Amino acid sequence: MTPDRRHRPATLFVALAVTVAVPGVSLAQDSTPNDWLDKMAHAVQTASYEGTVIRIQNDNVEALKVVHTVTDGIVREKVIVQEGNGLEIIRNGNEVQCILPDKKSVLVEEWNDQSALFSSLPSGDIRFGSEYDVSIVREERIAGRKAVLLAIRPHDEYRFGHRIWLDTETGFPLQTKLISQEGAAIEQVKFADIVLGETIHASALAPSISTADFRWFTQPKRKVTHVVDSPWQSDDLPSGFRVVSTHKENLSGRDITVTHILFSDGLANVSVFIEPVSDRKIARQSQVGSSHSYSVETDGYKVTAVGEVPAATVEKIATSMRPN
Repeated sequence: MTPDRRHRPATLFVALAVTVAVPGVSLAQDSTPNDWLDKMAHAVQTASYEGTVIRIQNDNVEALKVVHTVTDGIVREKVIVQEGNGLEIIRNGNEVQCILPDKKSVLVEEWNDQSALFSSLPSGDIRFGSEYDVSIVREERIAGRKAVLLAIRPHDEYRFGHRIWLDTETGFPLQTKLISQEGAAIEQVKFADIVLGETIHASALAPSISTADFRWFTQPKRKVTHVVDSPWQSDDLPSGFRVVSTHKENLSGRDITVTHILFSDGLANVSVFIEPVSDRKIARQSQVGSSHSYSVETDGYKVTAVGEVPAATVEKIATSMRPN
């Protein structure tokens, strides 16, 4: 199991301790960090916008042109990678078309409720707790707009920190950074320019190239059966993590049923996939971008933990899983 975006849920309960910091920040007088996070959650779910995004990950820099609308709760989006093969992503609700001009092909897949840019942000269900501190740091300017900087700092080594710059007018995230335990930026997304709140015509969301003579491939949908209880549990979870959901699913391209358990502390999420051991070699540790995975064999089963968390977190969770 390789790290991917599917382990990220749409809505989570978040346990955060809130501290207002830095005297002199005028916005802190009227709004708490929790207020800003609620405002951000609403903006991400409802805002229409277009602009240029710079994404930096592992010293790789890419520029993206983004057009995004929300109408009656349906997300429509176009993302064009400005370098390389010119990958173009067209989203209409949960259906996503990945257009590959250099291969003259289109891959159609289902994305559920995830966001291309903001899937790692905290949800609007912020609650007080003890896993993180949240503070208002200062006001800055991002993409020519006034922004307030929020810092989310974890209390231990099992989760990453976050820095989020929110538009003071709308609460929209203009820049985000994922922060390592050493304080370095692991991944960052920043708007170089953005237009918020203006009418976007349907033509702006259409593919920019003709796909009439392209080959089309459809990714099989995952077959998910929701269950309440699981025969597996962890006997040594990192503090604050708990089970959010458990279900069985058939992974695309494989004739096998996998148990999928989602753990979360409200901000950091880890998916655990459990399947019978096959003849394939178990790769213990791997990394893709800011996501880590760790696999181990336990009682004849392959247990893989995947998440946008430090490597120590997925290792601790994978090695702690036991059948009841």
